[in-house]
Amino acid sequence: MSFSNATDTALLQLLFNNTAFANVCYASGLQPSSTAGSFYVRLHTADPGESGTGSTNEATYTGYAPVAVPRSSSGWTVSGATVSNTATVQFGECTAGANTITHATICLGSGAGAQVLVRAALAASRAVSAGITPLFNPGEISGTLD
Repeated sequence: MSFSNATDTALLQLLFNNTAFANVCYASGLQPSSTAGSFYVRLHTADPGESGTGSTNEATYTGYAPVAVPRSSSGWTVSGATVSNTATVQFGECTAGANTITHATICLGSGAGAQVLVRAALAASRAVSAGITPLFNPGEISGTLD
């Protein structure tokens, strides 16, 4: 079974842009949150796995913290069945320590044990050491629902 293209788009818009999903359950559909909030992009040194949390294998370099990205079109662009970051997602500069970043997640919170919404391996690992500021340019965090 596969969702239709229209459903892919509507579901991604509900999750990432806080837009109502029309005609689901009743005429006005699934409603957006009264306060959209943010998702948190987090960096990992290994795959957190299906049962992992945002803090599983999370980066530990000094200066690192998860980055809040608003659940709106200023944070995420939805085009068809694809969602991607609208603006640059920039992490804190490494001031001490070092990590090799292999994975990223989008989580429902910034604290320890936050639920992972989606996770992905990076196309290429990124070495982070003193003076390095990890970032993802617009469109570099991207995923498809199908």
